[in-house]
Amino acid sequence: MSDALPALPLEAWEPTKNTLHLWTQIVGKIQLASAPPCNHWWHVTMRVDEHGYRTGLMAHDGVDFTISFDLTGHRLVVRTENREEALPLRDGLSVAVFYRDLFALLRELGVHVTIRARPYGVPMTTPFADDTEHAAYDRARAEDFHRILEWADEVFREFRGWFAGKASAPQLFWHSFDLATARYSGRPAPEFEGDDPVAREAYSREVISFGWWPGDASAPAPAFYSYAHPEPAELTRRPLRPRAARWTSMGPEGGTHQARLAWDVVRESADPRGMLLEFLQSAYEAGAVTANWPYEELESNWCPEQGRVRSVHMA
Repeated sequence: MSDALPALPLEAWEPTKNTLHLWTQIVGKIQLASAPPCNHWWHVTMRVDEHGYRTGLMAHDGVDFTISFDLTGHRLVVRTENREEALPLRDGLSVAVFYRDLFALLRELGVHVTIRARPYGVPMTTPFADDTEHAAYDRARAEDFHRILEWADEVFREFRGWFAGKASAPQLFWHSFDLATARYSGRPAPEFEGDDPVAREAYSREVISFGWWPGDASAPAPAFYSYAHPEPAELTRRPLRPRAARWTSMGPEGGTHQARLAWDVVRESADPRGMLLEFLQSAYEAGAVTANWPYEELESNWCPEQGRVRSVHMA
């Protein structure tokens, strides 16, 4: 079934990716302003569904509403209790027009929300209302993106079921545009160094994170990843599976690391699901063992043998 999983080379869809990412940031910021806070910023993330991805339930000015990116019908859908309205997603729809039309629609529905209307955490810096540069939308590439998100989300949910501790559902983070799930040891992390309030809340507890991202200029190949925070000293001495997986240095001085496995390696394998689960488990083992997590206590009743931390990896 590997031929059912599409390639997504960055050079083939980067204009669409950048536009869709900025559209998604606009919606994400609306959710930030309209949803009650939750630890690790989980209240502002999005969930993959059968058509694309969506916000959680929001409330503003007495109106309950959701916003969905339908990447199969190619429309942005805003739903309230009594109405469903949609804006078509099309090539040539600039970020500026998307921003204008979405906020006009929200006002029509009785939602008068205010956001900080500029990109966050991306190279693009033009305020949304002024961005006429980003307007590309390739329907076929958007559908491929959704197909990958839907497939990865299902595998991540299976992997999450192997863990009995605190763990996040797979969620799309709009600032970085990656789909991720995370496991927590139950212990607080050392206070985050730096003045970034987003990172301080995100990394307030010991965590091993797993995800998929579609690539960017610094890492142009779509890939799965994992990292631990705080990073244990011996993390990168632990083996990864399959053999194609690698530890990669991160940060300006290479002081932190990610485990990575290329999307193309997974999708072209004879057993993509099995390969991805093997990678996720090996990355978890590496972090859980070197950080001295109580991993035996955190194994779910539903955890199969392949999901247990094996002693062979503890030597």
